Amino acid sequence: MSLPETPFQHFDARFRRMVIDTAQVDCLYTGCRWAEGPVWLPATQELIWSDIPNNRLMRWSEGAGAGVFRQPSNFNNGNTLDREGRIVGCLHGGRAVVRTEHDGSITTLASHWQGKRLNSPNDVVVKSDGSIWFTDPDYGINSDYEGYQAQSEIGACNVYRIDGDSGEISIVASDLERPNGLAFSTDERRLYIADTGLTHRAGGPHHIRVFDVVDGISLKVGEVFATIDPGLADGFRLDAQGNVWTSAGDGVHCYAPDGTLLGKILIPEVVSNVVFGGPRGNRLFITATTSLYAVYLAVNGAQRP
Repeated sequence: MSLPETPFQHFDARFRRMVIDTAQVDCLYTGCRWAEGPVWLPATQELIWSDIPNNRLMRWSEGAGAGVFRQPSNFNNGNTLDREGRIVGCLHGGRAVVRTEHDGSITTLASHWQGKRLNSPNDVVVKSDGSIWFTDPDYGINSDYEGYQAQSEIGACNVYRIDGDSGEISIVASDLERPNGLAFSTDERRLYIADTGLTHRAGGPHHIRVFDVVDGISLKVGEVFATIDPGLADGFRLDAQGNVWTSAGDGVHCYAPDGTLLGKILIPEVVSNVVFGGPRGNRLFITATTSLYAVYLAVNGAQRP
């Protein structure tokens, strides 16, 4: 696989102020089966990401390069950081949302809904009030490739919220076929959620919806924000200006807050997810099928409120 000499495609003049035309996409590591769940750790200046079928978490830093962070990982998928800098991860194998404590121990935050096991938590975000929001499609129980094959006990694919104080789990969205990536707007007044139902049904959704957040604890019925073509919005992040940088079949697509497609970063593999990182937050790390890529941008990742 070779990287394009010119990785950027411009569809809107605004995109030219967001990228550096002389910047190149770097391939930092290859050798995964399905790379996912990138999270940047400011405290240690390293990237952690998931290699789901290989049942491991990987790590990368500028000085040390790439290596294994944890194996087995219980088929860990999506990751984020909480307000204390701890990794919150979604386990396909464990069918749970867990937190890695500073001493390396694992705390289970959610594994059941009304006495029934979750399907296979996929992606997760932490709000400024400490609440944890996660998606729960059935990808990890569809086969033994990215988890353990099983029947859904809940019989639905929902989006959940874990209260930051009580730990109570509530459903915040139940009308998506396969809820996947999710991210809050920079002011946390809206929540973007991907629906990748196309993986299970011809003509199914392959878009991102945006929901109004009501009183910080629930969601108002969401509208379609952007339809991804080619591919799916598996995972995405926002920059400081509120633009959405999302995975797609041909690379990374960038959407303005009004839903306009501004441009693309072309990647020679199907992209699964992205995260902003680096010392200044201006480097976009990209997980794509077998590899980890990165590119410097002229924008910075969104900061927490």
